[in-house]
Amino acid sequence: MADGPAVETEALERVFKGGIRAVDGVDLRVDRGEVFGFLGPNGAGKSTTVRMLATLLRPTGGRARVAGHDLVHDAAAVRRSIGVALQDAAIDPYMTGRELLHLQAVLHGFSREHGRRRAVELLGRVDLEAAADRRVGTYSGGMRRRLDLALALVHAPEVLFLDEPTTGLDPISRLTLWEEVRRLNAESGTTVFLTTQYLEEADQLAGRVAIIDGGRIVAEGTPRELKAQVGDPTLTVTLADPEQARTAEAVLRPLGELIPGRAGAVALRLKEGASGLPAVVRALDDAGVRVAGLDLAEPSLDDVFVAKTGRRLESEGEDAPPQAAPAPA
Repeated sequence: MADGPAVETEALERVFKGGIRAVDGVDLRVDRGEVFGFLGPNGAGKSTTVRMLATLLRPTGGRARVAGHDLVHDAAAVRRSIGVALQDAAIDPYMTGRELLHLQAVLHGFSREHGRRRAVELLGRVDLEAAADRRVGTYSGGMRRRLDLALALVHAPEVLFLDEPTTGLDPISRLTLWEEVRRLNAESGTTVFLTTQYLEEADQLAGRVAIIDGGRIVAEGTPRELKAQVGDPTLTVTLADPEQARTAEAVLRPLGELIPGRAGAVALRLKEGASGLPAVVRALDDAGVRVAGLDLAEPSLDDVFVAKTGRRLESEGEDAPPQAAPAPA
């Protein structure tokens, strides 16, 4: 295992034909053994960055090291050190899960016996023993994603790239995959570089996250740090009588910053957080304002995303321009 960060980039760039700058000077550092979340709206440069780090696309500027190896000058060593589970990975539907794992082991130079043992181990790890000898075309979406993960783990990579691993999965399958990622990171110390369109997923799994927009990193830090940058918790006061909204606003204005709220309610950034609730209740009671409900919400990653990009995260697609040329060999 090489020394240094698991992933490190400096001024990383990718310019496509026509001068389209999909990635524009990205600086990242991912420490070994961490789960790192990478977020971005559609077209932000997220998938292009991951494809470069996985040696599937050649950078046009800057430099990067993955697992201690130079991305351009030592791409073969990078590929030996990483596992990649892309959202659009092609899997032969006529092969069984066990056959695909055996094939992957052969491609990594394992002996037949070693490959068989590794397949049994990984099928158990991702809970696919019962379906191991079924054709993959009969697998559900959640089963296919778990098989994707197993295939990426055959050679015990130092760094695992997961590209939107739970897109399209039902809630139970999503939670199952989350648990497997946590277990993999905790038990094996595998560094996980996770791209996702689900802010909750990044909040649940990632120790640190970065948000990319317009090809540049616009925010980076722990979820807690990023939420703290947004501001105070939001208190929503649902009124029993909507006609008292103006009175409620006047009473609450000294206690925080009023912000737009839904009809029949008053919302404000509460300076004191939960400790400020008694003052709110007293002020409303003294003014005779009848309250139907109080809801205090801490800032979320969604709030961070809106603050940093000016929009909400939507379903992702490929962010490489359609006229992009194939990656050089």
